[in-house]
Amino acid sequence: MGFEPPERLVRALGETYGEAAGGWLGRLPALADEALSVPGHEVLPERVVAPGGRSSLVLLVHRPDGTPAALKIAPPAAGPALERAALAHWNGWGAVELLLPGDRAALPGDALLLERLGHEVSLRSLPEAKALLEAAGTVRRLWVGPPPGHPFETVVERTGRQAEPMRAAAARDEALAPLVTAALAAREELVAQETESFLLHGNFRQSKVLSGGRAPWLAVGPEPLTGERAYDLARLVRDRVEDLIASPGGAVTARRRIRKLADSLEVDQARLHGWTLFRAVESGTRALTAGRRREGELTLEFAGWL
Repeated sequence: MGFEPPERLVRALGETYGEAAGGWLGRLPALADEALSVPGHEVLPERVVAPGGRSSLVLLVHRPDGTPAALKIAPPAAGPALERAALAHWNGWGAVELLLPGDRAALPGDALLLERLGHEVSLRSLPEAKALLEAAGTVRRLWVGPPPGHPFETVVERTGRQAEPMRAAAARDEALAPLVTAALAAREELVAQETESFLLHGNFRQSKVLSGGRAPWLAVGPEPLTGERAYDLARLVRDRVEDLIASPGGAVTARRRIRKLADSLEVDQARLHGWTLFRAVESGTRALTAGRRREGELTLEFAGWL
């Protein structure tokens, strides 16, 4: 199948993996052809989803019986095996369904064959209050116990890895030091007291919840890990950050979101506040390091409100 990877994917992978991204992108058409033609599970390509995501290629396809599906291909470093394990464990409950479960899920090229969702319609299409309500109902379904012997890292492990790049960013730009210091202090306090361990989406936000047929809304694109639920909600708090920053009442709205989400999903408000601060500062410093200055500045301004 001849195609050009979406520019958004090319740019994002270059920022994340540097020169190594070019090698994988060069092999991508061959990987797609191989995944499309697995004996006994051949699928017919329809089109590439564009602009698509930042970490994988998604092809809209049809199975031999005409059933629409989506073929997702991601570089090994993006963790497609972990995504497969999480989706298999959720088994369609609150999340997109893996169409080839078990041993058959090991398609070549780290590909996943998924049920077709409405890729053009996410929760971001809804008014804010309704979107948050539907998001809360969706993420609640994902919070289950992890499977025995699971391969997922913990919140403590993931955030520990993220701490050093945050310190490095603060060392390069002393203006970041107060926020980075506060975020790292919040993390230390949070991980010292963590008591629960659920399977988490890891990157849950409104754009990761798409319209479906068998359920109104289903989550996609997990970066799964295990730990406390407050961590999983923290990214959701800063959704539509551009609108928040532009609003004269943005800071009040952000703090209100923390209260409402904590109350509706029965998580500790102070812990949600702490993880929201840490994740915003981590995301903001990472965006600045990658050269996405506007994104980084907006996210760090949001963090300053907290």
